[in-house]
Amino acid sequence: MKKIVDNIIETLLEILPSGKPVPLHEPFFQGNEKKYINDCIDSRFVSSIGRYVTKFENMLAEFTGSKHAIASVNGTCALHISLLMGGVKNGDEVLVPALTFVATANAVTYCNAIPHFVDSNPVNLGIDIKKLERYLQQDTETINKTLINKKTQRPIRAIVPVHLFGTPVDMDPLEKLCRRFNLAIIEDAAESLGSYYKGRHTGNFGLCGALSFNGNKTITTGGGGAILCNNSTIAKKVKHLTTTARVNNKLNYFHDQTGFNYRMPNINAALGCAQIEQLPEFLKKKRKLAQKYIKAFDGIKGASVLNEPDYAKNNFWLNTLVLDKPDRELLQTILERTNNTGIQTRPVWTLLNKLPMYKKCPSMSLTCAKALKDRVINIPSSINLID
Repeated sequence: MKKIVDNIIETLLEILPSGKPVPLHEPFFQGNEKKYINDCIDSRFVSSIGRYVTKFENMLAEFTGSKHAIASVNGTCALHISLLMGGVKNGDEVLVPALTFVATANAVTYCNAIPHFVDSNPVNLGIDIKKLERYLQQDTETINKTLINKKTQRPIRAIVPVHLFGTPVDMDPLEKLCRRFNLAIIEDAAESLGSYYKGRHTGNFGLCGALSFNGNKTITTGGGGAILCNNSTIAKKVKHLTTTARVNNKLNYFHDQTGFNYRMPNINAALGCAQIEQLPEFLKKKRKLAQKYIKAFDGIKGASVLNEPDYAKNNFWLNTLVLDKPDRELLQTILERTNNTGIQTRPVWTLLNKLPMYKKCPSMSLTCAKALKDRVINIPSSINLID
């Protein structure tokens, strides 16, 4: 084990800068960030009204190829609204990978629905579609065009594929499965801005897709998110709900339903406009860093760096070291040694079905997700780590 750990540390030190701590993923500001933020401050429109919000939305839509992009205060609320648009309501179940950030399941519970945990696969770390198909064949039935969980007798309304660390899920077979079982697809594309599946940007496959612009994402607005949507009617509903469902009348405050104060502030959007201007260059640098990692770890015994599948173009948001086999002791040793050396690394999250608020939620067998928990380590992926 010591030799494997030593080899990994030595390989990382050859790639990463020396003499100072190396964060996992820090924001990179070299464009018009200060100019646009100062302009926003001078305009006095720093909250949810202002030209930068609309500008950022238009830039997002153009970059992703989506008809509509609606900016929000974070990625979790973007996913919440997207699930509501998918018809998710009180008492429904929503299929969610157990191996993902907690926000994916939290957004389901905001709809008063129940997360139903599904397994992952080792190729792209996303949903194991073949295993899920067998599970649905055995454990569900369709009544009046609604998928029903045989054990709980609750409707299963939607599925949330997560493009983990920027690697796209294999969407063709997933779409086929969802047509067969009448499931709405709501994409969690929080980590995959700049990732493509067969030439099509992630977030454009389901009814809606949720993006995140947290401080550690490929581009940041400080805190923020967005909903991608290609249905104009739904996009109009999203815009309405995220702005407290206020009817557009400047002389009267009237709200026609319970809405949400989810609109991205103009000052955050100003930062986003400057960031998205640089996004193509950011993606080039991240791809160059990933290729350097992949090449350096080729032949290293015991671990490799996750590469993009043949069908995908990855944004390589967080480069991912994958151990050849599950080994909790080895994984913990690598984490301790790297962080003690000044190289920030992190494990994947605790599986969601193990968290106290989700222990009683329905779940399929999670064999692969459990194994990946003891195999996967994220390694430094900041844009400024490569020329």
